[in-house]
Amino acid sequence: MPQTPPFSAMFDSSGYNRNLYQSAEDSCGGLYYHDNNLLSGSLEALIQHLVPNVDYYPDNQIRKIAPKILQLLTEWTETFPYDFRDERMMRNLKDLAHRITSGEETYRKNVQQMIQSLIRKLAALSQYEEVLAKISSSSADRLTVLKTKPQSIQRDIITACSDPYTLAQQLTHIELERLNYIGPEEFVQAFVQKDPLDNDKSCYSERKKTRNLEAYVEWFNRLSYLVATEICMPVKKKHRARMIEYFIDVARECFNIGNFNSLMAIISGMNMSPVSRLKKTWAKVKTAKFDILEHQMDPSSNFYNYRTALRGAAQRSLTAHSSREKIVIPFFSLLIKDIYFLNEGCANRLPNGHVNFEKFWELAKQVSEFMTWKQVECPFERDRKILQYLLTVPVFSEDALYLASYESEGPENHIEKDRWKSLRSSLLGRV
Repeated sequence: MPQTPPFSAMFDSSGYNRNLYQSAEDSCGGLYYHDNNLLSGSLEALIQHLVPNVDYYPDNQIRKIAPKILQLLTEWTETFPYDFRDERMMRNLKDLAHRITSGEETYRKNVQQMIQSLIRKLAALSQYEEVLAKISSSSADRLTVLKTKPQSIQRDIITACSDPYTLAQQLTHIELERLNYIGPEEFVQAFVQKDPLDNDKSCYSERKKTRNLEAYVEWFNRLSYLVATEICMPVKKKHRARMIEYFIDVARECFNIGNFNSLMAIISGMNMSPVSRLKKTWAKVKTAKFDILEHQMDPSSNFYNYRTALRGAAQRSLTAHSSREKIVIPFFSLLIKDIYFLNEGCANRLPNGHVNFEKFWELAKQVSEFMTWKQVECPFERDRKILQYLLTVPVFSEDALYLASYESEGPENHIEKDRWKSLRSSLLGRV
C-alpha cells in the first residue's frame, strides 16, 4: 500500500498545535501537506491516494500487492481484533486471505498464523465474558438486605484479608485483568452510533458492543459500594473506625502502586453519604493520611493534582526496570470523560470538508497510551480466596446502606428520621 508521511512532526512538545492547518503550504490532488507531513484532505482524495494504481505497482501483479495487504491485515487483526467479531468482517477477512494465498503459496503459512491468532483472541474474549456473566449473576441478586441484624453477618473484608497491602495488590490484579480485555475500538463505539465519516447507513453502521468497557465501569461502582458496605456493616463504632483506617491504608498502597482507579473507587465509597454522615465514627479515625489522599484526587482545577501524579507514574513506567514500576492504572471514568469531550468538542471535518487529522491524531495518542498501560502483567501473586471475596461478596444497595447508617448512628433531623422510618418499613417490614 502507498505510504503516507509520519504524523509526529505535526505536533510540538506542548501537544495540540491549533494553528497547524493555517500553515499548509502544498497541496496535491486534494491532499494538503506541510513539511512533507499530510495535514488534511477530502475523504475521496484520501481513498484515491490509498488505491493501488500503475504508478504504485507498475506490473500490477498480486505478488507485488500481497505483502502490503498481508501486513495491513496482520496489524489490523492484532490491534483491533474485536472488529472481527462481526461475522461479515470475518468472512471478508477469510475471503481476502484466500485470494492472497491462491495467488502465492509463499504467504499461506503467514495467513494461517494470522487467522489462528485472531481466533484464539476472540475465543479468550468470549471465555472472559462468560466468566463476567457468571460473577454478575452470582452477586446481583444477593444484595444484603437487613432482614436480620448486621451482627449476624460473620465475615468481613479484614477477616478475608487482614493485610491492606495484600488487598491493594489483589485489587490491582482485578484492574489489570479487566483492562486487558478492553479493545481500543470500544472507546470509539462508546461515543458514536455509526462511523462519523460514513454516510452509508447500510455499511456496518450498527453499534458494536462495548461490554468490556462497561464491565470495567461497573467494577468501579461495585468497589465503591463494597467499601461503603464494609464500613456501614459493623454494629460497634470502634469496628467501623477500624474499617475506615484499613481502607485508608489500602488506598494509600494503591496510590504507591499506580492503581489510581481502585484508589478513586475507595475514596468514592468512603465519601458516600451513608458513610460520611457517621460523625461519631469518623471522630475516632486518624484522618491525616486520608486528607492527603483526598488532596491527590481533588477534582478542582480539572483534577490537576491527579493528572500530575499520573504523569509521574507514566514517566516512571517508561524507565521501569520491573513490572511493578510499569503499572499505570488511570482513573478510568476521567479518561473516558477526556476522550468524550475531545470527540464532542472537535469537529470530524474542517470547514473545507477535509478530514480533521489533528483531532484523530490526538484521540489516537490517548488511546495508544492506555493500550500500553493495559498490557502490563501484574507482578503480584494471586490469592484466589481474596479475589473471590472482592468479586462475589454481596454488597448493600443504596437504601440498605442508608438504613445501616441510621441504625448505627441515629437520624439527625426530621428528613433523616422520615427516611429511616420508610426504609425500616420497606426493607425490614417494620413500622
